[in-house]
Amino acid sequence: MKKEKSPITRKDFISNSAKTLAAFIIVPRFVLGGKKADGSFYTPPNDMVSLGFIGTGKQGRILSSYFLPTGEIRIVALSEVYKAKAAAAIDRIKELHTKNPQAGTYSEIPVYNDFRDLLARKDIDAVVIATPDHWHAAVAVRAAEAGKDIYCEKPMALTVREGRAMVNATRKHNRVFQTGSMQRSWPEFRQAAELIRNGYIGEIKTIKVNVGVPPVPYNLPAEPIPDGLDWTKWLGPNEFKPFNSELAPPLSKDVYPNWRLYKEFGGGMVTDWGAHMFDIVQWSLDMDHSGPVEVIAPDGKDHPFLTYRYENGIIMTHEPWEWNNAIHFKGTLGELKIQRGKLETTPASLKDKVIGENEKHVYKSENHYKDFANAVRKRTMPICDVETGQRTATVCNIGNIAYQLKRGLKWDPKKELFINDNEANALLGRPMKNEWGIKI
Repeated sequence: MKKEKSPITRKDFISNSAKTLAAFIIVPRFVLGGKKADGSFYTPPNDMVSLGFIGTGKQGRILSSYFLPTGEIRIVALSEVYKAKAAAAIDRIKELHTKNPQAGTYSEIPVYNDFRDLLARKDIDAVVIATPDHWHAAVAVRAAEAGKDIYCEKPMALTVREGRAMVNATRKHNRVFQTGSMQRSWPEFRQAAELIRNGYIGEIKTIKVNVGVPPVPYNLPAEPIPDGLDWTKWLGPNEFKPFNSELAPPLSKDVYPNWRLYKEFGGGMVTDWGAHMFDIVQWSLDMDHSGPVEVIAPDGKDHPFLTYRYENGIIMTHEPWEWNNAIHFKGTLGELKIQRGKLETTPASLKDKVIGENEKHVYKSENHYKDFANAVRKRTMPICDVETGQRTATVCNIGNIAYQLKRGLKWDPKKELFINDNEANALLGRPMKNEWGIKI
């Protein structure tokens, strides 16, 4: 990234100008900055954000496909415990450089088995954390301590206490942190949030969120550990569990790994898709610094579905309905249904309603990855800051705790504690191996 320079002399200026003029003859336009054909500007190399990728499985490779085409970042190092996946990531990055000349010329990228070696590099501005969820806090806290800005995949944290530790480290070390809840940078979700905040469907009464099931304890049989996988490093903070390819599938199976289904590593679909859809609820209700005050497990009677209650009386259920991975808001004046790429409203005219200049607006980002790079350069807060990520992950995590305990729980969103419930509060964190433990 660009550093402040000392004033230069007239002699230096003339010398540098001559060098620059010569460069125009032999250096591609994107290297020098300036305007593209569409009127937008190239990012000069010294203004690019240098990224280290921690985790290069399926999601890590997908993220590289989003970051590199922005022309605002360069990937300079990887950390991965599965050699075949690191190699696949490098192949993807080479291909992306070929297709996106604005990303600059590809340079060899080192791969570290231990992410702490990557964090020790002084030339890295920020890291992308695309590991399984059980690693997020251990990596993010150390990244903040190392002075790196952070882009962390959702759900931000495996437990409430780990998420709060991530917030605290980010604030203490003055880091920029973007949570990978990229739906906030998509127009249909922004429209939904602004319609609801401006009261176009009236006072919200009920919300249905359809995102799939909670996690189960790990129960897969042991399989041989494949060559090139450091299984001890993959487990990291966790106690030993036998390897199964569902957790880390080979490259021959181009699927999202199923570690997310098991409570030791993830939060089931409640956090996997819930971190997207509960996030949009939180945003729409202007609850990015708060959350529900009660969560009640299904009881087969008064509460057939997991039920959340907000202090203002809004009821939200984790409930199947006609659309998958979607939200149904019901208000006193109408309804709103939202899913990726699909927005329906009652009355129908609201779908394309132009929100007036003097009405309530949410933060506008049209590209989640450019938004992060811009925040890193300007030292500003991105659209899905660490506190926002923590509040959304908390909605998911306390729901899973209610599912586990099979009863109702009173929640204090200010203290991030269950009220008068030691059993439930004991589930807000988890044991971590000493080498990887963090202060929570």
